Amino acid sequence: MTAAEPEPVSGDAGHLTYLQPGQRLTPAAATADELLELDVPDLDMEFRRGRVGEKGGDNAYVHWETPTARLLPRLLQGRMTGPVFLADRRAPASGKRAPAIADIDPATGRGRLSYPRAEYLFKAASKLHDPHGRGYTLHQLRHSGLKHLAEKGRSAPELQAKSRHKHLGTLGHYVKLGEETSARVTAENDEHNRRRRR
Repeated sequence: MTAAEPEPVSGDAGHLTYLQPGQRLTPAAATADELLELDVPDLDMEFRRGRVGEKGGDNAYVHWETPTARLLPRLLQGRMTGPVFLADRRAPASGKRAPAIADIDPATGRGRLSYPRAEYLFKAASKLHDPHGRGYTLHQLRHSGLKHLAEKGRSAPELQAKSRHKHLGTLGHYVKLGEETSARVTAENDEHNRRRRR
């Protein structure tokens, strides 16, 4: 995916629920799992952030941009509790497939959107933008978001802060900026260069 590609948009408010985790929260550089686990009380609309659980049980915040801030009220439709991202059907009340109470929106009875369903819907919505016509995975979307930030000149420590990767080494495939970047950084920091900028 390139930064210039238009993002898939659905006119159906119900489908916004499915597309939102991948569509506009990509700048958060969060994992799809983290976003799908968000509950409405986890959202801090004023500061454009949401509290997510990290591996190991720690809490962290993901931040979003203006388009998400504008779409979230439509997505939530006044809901104050329950999962942010909902399935399109009511959750089963009993049996093996019945979700935990915390995974059901009390107002609508709809369950939390699952990762497989979110990925299926995102792939279907992104097929038109994929040159191979298969659509993109949610993991590719996160990778793409971090890659675009790196291409815009964000440093590895900035990418680490945004993505919350534990080790800088795991960001290596995002910050492969090539020989030109190496030459530019060397020239900009060369104190003995006769052609230094004035």
